Amino acid sequence: MKIELLWLTWTTILTGLIWLPYVGDRLMVRGVLDTVGYPEMPKAQRPWAQRMKAAHLNAIENLVVFAVLVLVANAGGISNAATTFAAALYFWSRVIHLVAYTLAWPWIRTVAFTGGFVAQAIFAWQIVVH
Repeated sequence: MKIELLWLTWTTILTGLIWLPYVGDRLMVRGVLDTVGYPEMPKAQRPWAQRMKAAHLNAIENLVVFAVLVLVANAGGISNAATTFAAALYFWSRVIHLVAYTLAWPWIRTVAFTGGFVAQAIFAWQIVVH
């Protein structure tokens, strides 16, 4: 397996697991019935859990772009130092983005988001110039 696909796999696993802590918080705050149901006036979750859910939605939105770029590059036989770097940059940017968003570190969150965008741009550039 190419390293870019491995980084994509780790990124997808991370994105697939983000819901666990904030749903755990929802269970603790609202109880089982309101968590699995549709309460008219649900209790607000803790601020960190609300931010983690927002980070999760952002991760899902951006995973679509990243995954397509990695898969197109792979299909085109494009794998080099730039794509390897970009795949790792994307993963670690998303880890930092998740932590920074959850802990309300706005500047770090923004820099990490930008890192993920730069990683996507590197992939796009490598595809275009290939």
